[in-house]
Amino acid sequence: MTQKIPPAQVQGQGSCTLVGAGPGDPELLTIKALKAIQIATVLLVDDLVSEAIVALASPKARIIHVGKRGGCKSTPQAFIEKLTIMAVREGETVVRLKGGDPFVFGRGGEEVEHLQAAGIEVTVVNGITAGLAAMTSLGVPLTHREHAHGVVFVTGHAKPGSTGTDWKALSATAHQARLTLVIYMGVSGAAHIQSELLHGLPGSTPVAVIQSASLATQHHAVCTLGELCATIEREDLASPSVIVVGDVLKGLLALQQPLQTLQTAYA
Repeated sequence: MTQKIPPAQVQGQGSCTLVGAGPGDPELLTIKALKAIQIATVLLVDDLVSEAIVALASPKARIIHVGKRGGCKSTPQAFIEKLTIMAVREGETVVRLKGGDPFVFGRGGEEVEHLQAAGIEVTVVNGITAGLAAMTSLGVPLTHREHAHGVVFVTGHAKPGSTGTDWKALSATAHQARLTLVIYMGVSGAAHIQSELLHGLPGSTPVAVIQSASLATQHHAVCTLGELCATIEREDLASPSVIVVGDVLKGLLALQQPLQTLQTAYA
């Protein structure tokens, strides 16, 4: 039987840190994340990490882009893990730089498991997840004592071969328990998501779609659940975006509706 060598017993081995780069704005990095980026000798960078954050790395660091974006050709996960292990065993200070938070739809859990199985100790540095940053950019909370008693973070992109989220059940629970739904990677499947959510939520439920949250290129729209797909098409919204569904957006939707009425009247 092969005995796994504890990380502390491996001599000459480097280190690995999974760093959450947040939604893109460098000023939203934690101090711990910034320090890790600056001392890294090798950075394995996901596609959604902004260039401004990558620029914070040492000029001597080796930058390797390992793109992971839904709907696009991606670097195989197994290859990323092998590359990370190889660099650590060569004595490098490795930072695996991920958009948002490594443990919120970032496959961070899978990578930690593989690295630990290889006898490599892993440090994880949290980052601000896109769903939180997106709503903050609109001046709207995710929870509210009157409108939302909780929040659910859910992916709109199911793993191939899986049934994915039961949107009908989730919509009924969200309506009954007064929850905010934050849907990641949901734009490409918006038609299906909208249709299923309407089984448990009123068509008048407020929705926001926020693209490229926190960046200068941020683009967003606020509408009702019944208008979701039409709004995405009209506003030309695309990935990376988050879709937020819930009554916490009532105030923002109410502010927008008189403006829309006025624009229609003078069109």
